[in-house]
Amino acid sequence: MAKLFIPKNYDPLLDLKQTEHAIKTVKDHFQTALSAELRLRRVTAPLFVMKGTGINDDLNGTERPVSFPIKEFKDQEAEVVHSLAKWKRMMLADYDIDKGFGLYTDMNAIRPDEELSNIHSLYVDQWDWERHIGEENYNLDYLKYIVSKIYEVMKRTEFVVYERYPQIKPILPETMTFIHAQDLLTQYPDLTPKEREDAIAKKHKAVFVIGIGSKLSNGEKHDGRAPDYDDWSTETAKGYQGLNGDILVWNPVLERSFEISSMGIRVSPAALEKQLEIEDCSERKELLFHKRLIDGELPLSIGGGIGQSRLCMFFLRKAHIGEIQSSIWPDEMRQECKTNNIVLV
Repeated sequence: MAKLFIPKNYDPLLDLKQTEHAIKTVKDHFQTALSAELRLRRVTAPLFVMKGTGINDDLNGTERPVSFPIKEFKDQEAEVVHSLAKWKRMMLADYDIDKGFGLYTDMNAIRPDEELSNIHSLYVDQWDWERHIGEENYNLDYLKYIVSKIYEVMKRTEFVVYERYPQIKPILPETMTFIHAQDLLTQYPDLTPKEREDAIAKKHKAVFVIGIGSKLSNGEKHDGRAPDYDDWSTETAKGYQGLNGDILVWNPVLERSFEISSMGIRVSPAALEKQLEIEDCSERKELLFHKRLIDGELPLSIGGGIGQSRLCMFFLRKAHIGEIQSSIWPDEMRQECKTNNIVLV
């Protein structure tokens, strides 16, 4: 049970019935406020896509998608989505959404390679969103501007929870702290990337770590990121690479940093070709999504995913994601949680 963290003297602030009501409160308010703040239209999304089209998210490039043959398609295979990072960008074009506007959707995924823990489940639910931008927005300042707008929605949602459940006190700071992964490495050279995130999140409580996917001065990446959706190779004013990042908050229940969102400005055709070459996968240029992007059929955009269960976990001060969503857990994990007052649904 090394992957299970048990908070000392854990006592849930909400019972099971209250938790279900509170989950609806968080989700209803957050998605409505996010839609208004970023001017996003809700659309319906697929649960699976055809294999070999390049539409599915490759995440770190090692995770296996759930796949199945389709009888009506002569046993061609479809894949359950990992996320909708690329699909959303195609929809911006297909729905002909104007610059400054975008879309969001409920994304449900199955990730069988996840290491099950307090925060990782086989089932992933998030709001996937994408917004059409212009060339003038293809920069770090605009990325920070959008991150700040999302953070305002988080703070408003936290207040709504407090109004309904006053035992849950607001803890988010007034402003988000921005730091590049290279500066994080410089500050904490002897720590692992995860330990660096813990240190900076504990210090500032809400942080956006910029530059996920490019190599740092030590020759290593802060974390993996697929080469064909976020732009992690374009240099910023300081000479660092990356127009993407992760929103982290300090989780006082788990006593660690807590990722809420992965997001970024999406690759231009030039950045796509560059990153495919860096990752030695230029053959992807022949796939449907990549062809459409290189041929100029897809707009420039910014987008990301915001974990629904993660967000509820944080706002409701839960110790395990299984207190928010129904999934499959090892028997020994269920028993250990039950023994320590962690009720898995």
